[in-house]
Order: sequence, then structure tokens, then C-alpha cells
Amino acid sequence: MLEKTYDSAAIEPRIAKQWDDEDAFRAGAGSKPGAESFCIVIPPPNVTGSLHMGHALNNTLQDIMVRFERMRGKDVLWQPGMDHAGIATQMVVERKLMEVQQHRRAMGREAFIDKVWEWKAESGGLIFNQLKRLGASCDWSRERFTMDEGLSKAVLEVFVSLYKEGLIYKDKRLVNWDPKLLTAISDLEVEQVEMSGHLWHLRYPLEEGVTYKHPVAFDEEGNATDWETRDYLVVATTRPETMLGDTGIAVHPDDIRYKDIVGKHVVLPIVGRLIPIVADEYPDPTAGTGAVKMTPAHDFNDFEVGRRTGLRAINVLTVEANVEIVENEDFLEGLTPTEMQLGLWQQLEGMDRFKARELIVRIFEEAGLLDKIEPHKHTVPHGDRGGVPIEPRLTEQWYVDAATLAKPAIASVKEGRTNFVPKNWEKTYFEWMENIQPWCVSRQLWWGHQIPAWYGPDGQVFVEKTEEEALHAAIQHYLSHEGPMKAYVEDLLENFRPGEILTRDEDVLDTWFSSALWPFSTLGWPDKTQELERYYQTDVLVTGFDIIFFWVARMMMMGLHFMKDSAGTPIEPFHTVYVHALVRDKNGQKMSKSKGNVIDPLDLIDEYGADALRFTLAIMAAQGRDVKLDPARIAGYRNFGTKLWNATRFAGMNGVKADPSFLPEACVVTINRWILTELSRTIRDVTESIEGYRFNEAASSLYRFVWNQFCDWYLELLKPVFGGEDEVAKAESQACVAYVLDETYKLLHPFMPFMTEELWAQTAGEGNVRDGLICHAEWPAASFADDLAANEINWLIDLVSGIRSVRAEMNVPPGAMAPLVVVGANVLTQERIERHTSAIRRLARIETISLAEVAPKGSAQVIVGEATACLPLGSLIDLDAERSRLEKSVGKIEAERARILGKLANEKFVANAKPEVVEAERERLAELDVQKASVDVALARLADAG
Repeated sequence: MLEKTYDSAAIEPRIAKQWDDEDAFRAGAGSKPGAESFCIVIPPPNVTGSLHMGHALNNTLQDIMVRFERMRGKDVLWQPGMDHAGIATQMVVERKLMEVQQHRRAMGREAFIDKVWEWKAESGGLIFNQLKRLGASCDWSRERFTMDEGLSKAVLEVFVSLYKEGLIYKDKRLVNWDPKLLTAISDLEVEQVEMSGHLWHLRYPLEEGVTYKHPVAFDEEGNATDWETRDYLVVATTRPETMLGDTGIAVHPDDIRYKDIVGKHVVLPIVGRLIPIVADEYPDPTAGTGAVKMTPAHDFNDFEVGRRTGLRAINVLTVEANVEIVENEDFLEGLTPTEMQLGLWQQLEGMDRFKARELIVRIFEEAGLLDKIEPHKHTVPHGDRGGVPIEPRLTEQWYVDAATLAKPAIASVKEGRTNFVPKNWEKTYFEWMENIQPWCVSRQLWWGHQIPAWYGPDGQVFVEKTEEEALHAAIQHYLSHEGPMKAYVEDLLENFRPGEILTRDEDVLDTWFSSALWPFSTLGWPDKTQELERYYQTDVLVTGFDIIFFWVARMMMMGLHFMKDSAGTPIEPFHTVYVHALVRDKNGQKMSKSKGNVIDPLDLIDEYGADALRFTLAIMAAQGRDVKLDPARIAGYRNFGTKLWNATRFAGMNGVKADPSFLPEACVVTINRWILTELSRTIRDVTESIEGYRFNEAASSLYRFVWNQFCDWYLELLKPVFGGEDEVAKAESQACVAYVLDETYKLLHPFMPFMTEELWAQTAGEGNVRDGLICHAEWPAASFADDLAANEINWLIDLVSGIRSVRAEMNVPPGAMAPLVVVGANVLTQERIERHTSAIRRLARIETISLAEVAPKGSAQVIVGEATACLPLGSLIDLDAERSRLEKSVGKIEAERARILGKLANEKFVANAKPEVVEAERERLAELDVQKASVDVALARLADAG
């Protein structure tokens, strides 16, 4: 006999240990001979990470598919692993070292990396234990790490191959530079922070003798009516400190104000340098003055304009974002001796960028060149790890030719070889891929895959997999070219000092470089392993929309470039990309620490159990719709599990036990044939929904079947059978209940694995008729159908439900027995009433049942099939008082609706209120519409009743 209550805190760890002990999730476990493979690679969580709601949703959906396909007999591999997370991990370890007054630069690279590995051994991988608590059924024996030996081998192979194909190269371009962490960072590691600042309007004097006419008055149509002659241009900036690196002023070629001065120059204030006025499509003539200062080394847009118009790029900030100009050759180039002696700019040397901003503004003001200052709210990019504003910085970095690699990846999706679910994400994918920029893959860190590049004494680069190979290539290169370098290398070799020939590049690769190889590197590539042969191409990638660019696209590019079939045809890393939405709080707000609305999934598991959390996430995971997570919903779905647990206990108390000889088609009791038909329909619906990635529909089908059909109706209708004298019907029903429960446990297993595994074991009966764990049980087949039985019992349910609704709407006392008059019943309905009279009276609280040709006066009516069920209520309720109560309810609902409609019709409210507030009002309006419809039905029934 089952315990009275399901204790998730005690049972879930025990079940998890049993799975571990029996190696239940190893690749191929439970598969049929000759089975096709099914493989999912886990999006590798950071080694620094812990389980958050995004992980909980992502891994729940993966696990549903993995358990589903495992039960369908496929050879399943769910490949787990972790990402070394370069910046994040280095920061964690650096902070720990600082606690004991140690600094990585003092200890050196090798010692620091040793410390990182120590930390990884002690603390890394916490998230895997948390994923096990969630029930994730990965093959944990195959855990991989993006810095382990096999994956490092893959990284070397890819980098060297791409370099030798000309698809990896060095270039001097702008990057996102974190002046706190002193490294380039990716766009993903940049967050936009809204800040209150200023817009400074600065005057740049035109070169001597140059003027232009600037409009100062306009008519009603916006045409200029008056002009003034100016010898300066006004430009606006939020970052005056970068003006030291200005190398031009850009205006739109169609801007008639400036057409006569394009090609002329302005004098760069403070510096004195003459810089050209250039024409480019980038400036907006309608914004501000239409003249934009160009700082190609400190702004991404300016950089592109500079490339198009031939402007110099002068970097005026150090890696720490301090002004660097006194010994800056790029800055000094072109300055005249007079400009060099002015010294006005020299006082800025070494200043922090924000201190320099203050001084520069003051200098402009004192020189009469500060036109005006406006308050200005704008977004400022910050490094998400360093927490300080990033600087666009001109540096030499390693780049991947992403545009070339993107072409096959674009074609794969356009031609349907890889599909996005929901499909609308394909547009996002195309927009980015078709405008893709070179991918900066170098990072100025120590933790990560060190770039396999070595430099000779003259700066010549040698890219090879090992230092030995690089040295061999360098020696061959230098000895085959006449000149001083040949003699220099020969001298080093003669004196046994070949180690002085090369110096290794200190940078490491972007974390996304190694994770881009994840679908095949985890399977053993570049070696030709059995796993690679068996499980590649993988099947489905489950991911969030925020990393379509940074991970999905790059896996597509790398997979198609390096993975080929025997005929040389490129193979996509997966055939489907399922993009799940965000998990938000119950009000629809994005979870964040600053808002204080972060929900910890581990807390929810502690309180409600993993199954309740999983089922909640699944049933709310509608395609393309964010999950609004309310702990009250999780409590509700825990009650769903309790309902199944109690139903199983009830069955056991009524002699239900598994019968291996039970055959559904041998059943004769109508109620049993009905539930078997509904079970088959549910099996079909759940199977098709999971196959179509409609996890919410699958969960909803299961909820409806278990709670409504099985518990509320089937077991209720069986009570007279269990308590009756017909032993044959009782025995059939006991075996049928056991069968349906078993099939239900299987259907629910991917969603609620712990409880179903426990119920599977606890209901095995004497002699343990189970064949192993439920996670290896065979997925149910939709093989039974009896439409006559299904129609009959569904008619009974509709009749009783309709009567119950009328009683509730009319406010009939629950204990009151009501007469039932059925009008217009055909022969089939009359036979059904006769067969189910006892059930109708018991379940609908009916005193008598009679047939009639005309509905009695004062009766509420409900149509069921061709007949009308009438409840004469005059003796049970005060019709006038009930009508008055319902009319008052309508008045309250309509007043509330009018209030909300007024707010939603207010354009200012919709435009200025937070999106979640507007959405909440719309949801409330929908709720009121449902309530009003219900009350309207009740009033209509009262009108029919007289």
C-alpha cells in the first residue's frame, strides 16, 4: 500500500540514486536492437554557474524529449558538458585570490591557470548536481568540458585549418573593450544601461577664410527664410573626451547647407589639427545640425565611415581608458611644430576618461566654443562582468571570416535542412547572418584556449598545432630566405638556442569558439570515433533566443564547414532548433536581481518537488510565448501529482493490481471501454504534441485525462462496480484500472519522472511483474477505439456536467435534490438514461427522472445532444432574488470593464505604462469577459425558467 502522501523530499533523491546506480541513462540504455539514434547535446552551462529558471525550462524540455525517445526504443544520447566560460571563471578565481592578497600578474600565467584548475576541481560542476535534482537524464559518464584534452584537440584542429584556408586572420579593427578587465569582449557580454547624461554641442572653427550660410529662420512649411554666415560647425556628442581622436566631420551629401564646404577643413579645438569635412550617407540631415564629428578609433559607426571616406583612426585612450597622447605616434603624426608647442592638449595626458571629459568641456567653454549643453538620457554599453562602460577600441585582434562561413549556414535554413521552431525565429537568424561582421575571436585573458600562434623575431606569424611544428615551420621559413633574419636564426641554432626563435601569442580564444564545435567535438572529433559515426548529426537543439547569434549560428557555420558525409556533403549539426521563450515572474516582468523578483528553481524544488516544477514549466511552454511563473501554479500542479497518487491509493484499496494477462479488447464493461478509448486518444495527442514540440499541449492533454476523465469520472463511475455483487465486472474493472494507470505512468514519465518511477515500482505487486525501470518501459501505443462506448459515457458526462453547471449558476443548495425532466429524447437517449439512471441521480443530485414532450414551466434548461434536460427550480430557489443577485454582478463586471477599456483607449497610458502593467490590464479584461459571459448564461436560464 502506498504511503498516504507523496514525500518528494525523501523519494526524489532515492530515485535519482537508483538511476545512477543502474546507469539508467547511458547512451543506448533501453534501446531496441537496430534502433535509430536520437541525440541532444546539452547547451553547456558555465562552470561558474548554478541552476536558474532559464536552465530549468531548457533542461526540462530537453529531458521530456530524451525520455520520450528512450521509451520509444531509440538509441538515445543526451550529451552533457560544461563551458570553461573564460571571463566569468577568471573573474571568480581572481576574486578568490584577492581575498588572500594574491594577484594573477604577480604569480604568473602558469601558476594562475593551475589555480583555476584547482578551483574547477573543487567548485566547478555544481550545476550538474542541480540538474540531477531536476531529473535531467543525461549520460553523466560522458561529461565533457570545453577545456578537456579532447575538445582542446578539436579547437587546435579548427583554428589551424581555418587559418591555413585564409578564414582566420589578424586585423586592426574596433572591438568592445572592457577597461576594467583589460580584454576585448563579445557583443553578448555587453549590456545596455540607460543613464542620465548630457549632450554637449561643440563649435569646431572652419579653416581660415572658409564660411558657409546657416539657416536661422523658417516658414510654416519648414523652408529657410533667413541665414547667417558662419565660420564654424556645431557638432553634438555625449563623449567629449574622444574629440582628441577626431579625424573628420561628416555631412550628408544631399545636405544643401554644407555642399560648398565638403572637402574643406575645420580646426580641431585643443589639438589644432586640420581635419576634413567629408560627405557620407551616415549623418541624418534632420538630426541636430546634420554635422557629425568622426572618431574612427572610438566609435563603431565612425569606424565604418572612416573606412569609406579614408579618414585616419587615432586611438587616444590606453587599455585602462586613460588619455594617451604625449608619446602617441598616431596622435602626433601630422602635427606642426607650432601645434606641438601649444601644449593645450598635453595637460590631458594620463587623465581618466571621465576626468578628461570635464576638463575638455571646461576648455571649450573658456574658449567660447561650447555652444550649449542639453540633458540627455541615453543607453551606455557596459561590460556585464566588469560593470564599467566599455570603450570601442582600435586593436589588432584575431578574426574569423564569418561572412564566408555563414553562406552554407544560411542556405541550410532557407532550403529546409535545418528548421527553427517557432518558425518566426528564422527571420532573426537571417537578418543577422546576412549582415554578419568579422568575428573577433581573441581575448586578452589567461584562462581559455591559448591561440596556437607563434611570432618570429621579425613579427612573422606561424600557426600550427604545437610549438614543435611552429618551430619547424619557422626554421624552414627563415633558412629559405636570404637576409639578416637567416643569419640570426642560424646563429641561434648553432648556439643551441632554438627556443629564442619564437614567442607565443598570449591571447586566448573567445569562449564561443570552442562551444561552436560542441555538437561534434563532444563526440570525439577530430578522431573518427564510434560515437561520432553513431550520433552525428544530432537531432534537436533546445536553446534560448538570446544566443541564436552567438551560439546557434556559429555551430551551424562550424558544423557545415568541418563535418562531411562519405560523399563530401556538409552535414548540419542538428535538424531542428527549438527556441524557448523567457521565464518571467507572475506579473510578466523579466527576472533580475535589481528588481528582487528572481525565483530560485532549487527553492521551488525544495518546496514543491521537481515534478511539480517540471510539469508547470512544460504546461506553460507554449511556442513563442513567455512563461509567467507564479509559485501558486506550481502548488496547483503539485496537487495534480497528489491527485494521481491518491487515485493510485484508492485503486489499491479496491483490489486493483497489475494483471500481465489483461487484454483491453476483451473488456465488455462500457465504462472500461470508454476509458480505454480516451486513453488511446490521449496517447495519440501526447505523442503528436511532443513530436511537434508542443509541450504545453502534451501536458494539457495529460492533465485533462488524469484529473478529469480518469479521476473525476472513471473512478467515480466505478465505485458502484467495486461495491457491487457482479464479480466478473469487478475483476475486469480492477484489471482495467491497473492497465490504465500503468499506461498513464508511462505517458507522464517524461514530465514527472520521479513520481512515476516510484508509482511504477510501488504498484508492481507480488512477484514484481515489472520489467525494469519505467524510464526504459515501452511508450504506449494508441491501439484501442470504441466510439459507441466513448459516445455513451461522454454523453453521460455532458449531461451530469450540464446539470451541475445549472445548479451552480442558479445557486441551488448543494444538498438539495432536484427533479429532472428530459424533453425530446430519442430512443438511444432513452436507453442511455435507463442504463445510467443510478449514476445520473447520484452524481447530479437528481431525485426523479422523467420524459416529456414539453419543458415544464419554471425550469432551467441545458441541451445535451438532441434532447433538452430541464430542471424545475421554482421550489428550490427564489428566482427573483437570484435574478437580482446576478444583475448586480453584471453591473459590477461592466463597471470594471468600462474602467479598463478607458485606460486601454488612452494612448498615453499604453505608451508610458510598463508593458507588463498594460498586459495585466488586458488579461483582467479577458477574465471579466469570461465572467460576464457566464453570468449572461445564468440570466438567460432564469428567463427560460420564468
